[in-house]
Amino acid sequence: MHNLFIEDRKQITVTDVKDVDNFNEETILLTIHEGGLLLKGQEMHIQKLDLEEGKVIITGSVTSATYTEKREKSEGGFLKKMLK
Repeated sequence: MHNLFIEDRKQITVTDVKDVDNFNEETILLTIHEGGLLLKGQEMHIQKLDLEEGKVIITGSVTSATYTEKREKSEGGFLKKMLK
């Protein structure tokens, strides 16, 4: 089950997280069970990441949350792109 909680546009809690594909202070791309979740904002930081539990807590000012289509595994993740 996937949940997205945004509290006062300052803290985001996401469940069913499988991986963090990309992140910086303005953009965070998460892999969830049904695809991806793109979070945009300012001064965003990952406060807690527990992939065993599938939960991430992000702080900062969120301006948008957009779901993306499920990607094929052959495209690779963030770590694979960094190692190229």
